[in-house]
Amino acid sequence: MAGGKQRMRLASKKHSKNVNARGNVPKSLAKDEEDKSPIGPYLLAFFVFVVCGSAIFQIIQSIRFT
Repeated sequence: MAGGKQRMRLASKKHSKNVNARGNVPKSLAKDEEDKSPIGPYLLAFFVFVVCGSAIFQIIQSIRFT
């Protein structure tokens, strides 16, 4: 199992600087995607268009038939 030891050595080297940071270590080394919204701006605009458009269409239709 020499591959396991080498992998452990590389992980130790990669994270050794975090040992001395004491509290200033990020939770993850992966890129932070919390600021990114789960849907894109175009999809959000389309959703607002469909919702507002259907509401306006419903208002016009209810005015026409009363």
